[in-house]
Amino acid sequence: MAREAALWLLLLFSAHLLLRRASAIDRGQFPPPTSFLFGTSTSAYQIEGGYLEGKKGLSNWDVYTHKQGTIEDGSNGDIAADHYHRYMEDIELMHSLGVNSYRFSIAWTRILPRGRFGHVNPDGVAFYNAIINALLHKGIQPFVTIFHYDIPHELEERYGGWLSPEIQKDFGYFAEVCFKMFGDRVKFWVTMNQPNLLAKFAYMNGWFPPGHCSKPYGNCAFGNSSIEPYIVGHNMILSHANAVSIYRNNYQETQGGYIGIAVAARWFLDPIILGDYPAEMRKILGPTLPEFTLKQKKKLHATKLDFIGLNHYSTWYLKDCIFSSCEMDPMDGDARALSLAERDGVPIGKQTGAPFFYDVPHGMEKVVMYYKQRYNNTPTYITENGYAQASNSSMTAKDFTGDTERIDYISGYLTYLVSAMRKGADVRGYFVWSILDDFEWTSGYKDRFGLYHVDFKTQKRTPKLSAEWFREFLKGSLVSREFQNGSQLQQYYTS
Repeated sequence: MAREAALWLLLLFSAHLLLRRASAIDRGQFPPPTSFLFGTSTSAYQIEGGYLEGKKGLSNWDVYTHKQGTIEDGSNGDIAADHYHRYMEDIELMHSLGVNSYRFSIAWTRILPRGRFGHVNPDGVAFYNAIINALLHKGIQPFVTIFHYDIPHELEERYGGWLSPEIQKDFGYFAEVCFKMFGDRVKFWVTMNQPNLLAKFAYMNGWFPPGHCSKPYGNCAFGNSSIEPYIVGHNMILSHANAVSIYRNNYQETQGGYIGIAVAARWFLDPIILGDYPAEMRKILGPTLPEFTLKQKKKLHATKLDFIGLNHYSTWYLKDCIFSSCEMDPMDGDARALSLAERDGVPIGKQTGAPFFYDVPHGMEKVVMYYKQRYNNTPTYITENGYAQASNSSMTAKDFTGDTERIDYISGYLTYLVSAMRKGADVRGYFVWSILDDFEWTSGYKDRFGLYHVDFKTQKRTPKLSAEWFREFLKGSLVSREFQNGSQLQQYYTS
């Protein structure tokens, strides 16, 4: 017992030193809360659970995760972090941190269990109304993603989901229902979350539902990795434009909100902002890449973004594979470039608990400045940024709560974000991924990104050291207080 107490004292002392070091970044270096959002991010399938409750329909992920071999640890999101039943508790956690915004997504199948082929589900509408109203009551601005990878399974069955132009009608209908039901209180809309990754992971590598791919990218029963990702991407871009057009023409003026997309790829942003795919992409893919009609180009031009949502976790080196010889990795698809995590045997940064993610804080400034230059300094929100801890079933909360690496990661990325803003980048918000440990797609529960640890057997939430750091950061009191003693932290390890 004495040895365990000594170990915790050592951890607290180490944490104290780290908090002093991390306090070099301060809330006062950012604009005031009236013009800058600090929040946390989640998505519906990853935290809600309740997958058959409230008259919800089956989504693609509900079906896919119940197939053997699709998820690394054999788990699913049937319960996840049980946010469906514990949203009030979780909103209290957010309020205790001092955030002024919360980014979450709406489960398509809670609102429209069968897409446009069925009714609007009043139970689903009531659930999200309750979340939105509870957030506003606590002074937290809802920042809502319409589509975050979960789609009604019925749409896959009827016409192939994102492979069909029919999806544009369904997505527009879903978006309009959201605007009608929630737009009087929701002022920030994200049409889609990283559609470029969905096109790649679901239709090139075959990792996400519906699990389409072909060799050399994977060995799936269905799919064509050379064609389908670009058909899907095209339909996603046009679906986004359809949703923005509906909002612009029918709701934005009266509701007074803003609409954007969370994506980190020229493949998507160039058409949406500049009117067409990158010239290099057209040159490499040729006729494989779909063409926009004149009518579609006009629609894209008329539906410019109010903001870009940038999800940024890591940075890699790139090796040219057009003029240099490369042993191509299927992960890099048709990019004609090779992603590398090291150069001359030296890693680009410290590896995190998630494969392929490295702690490279200066990458934040580089990507933000690139967006500033290429996309005319369109207002930008960092819609996701976070640190993963590797997990296994034998570990307990105490293995995760002393997350000094996450504090170092977040403070480093915020430091370089401030640097980009001082150089003129119009950044208006930052969201940590995530408030809670959650279901991390095909990794299941192996990666923990939360500021709060979740025991998925009991659903108990336990604050990690990073939650306390983020709270003090948002108070603007890290520099002045610098944790003169460890008493405030002690309570989290003795309760």
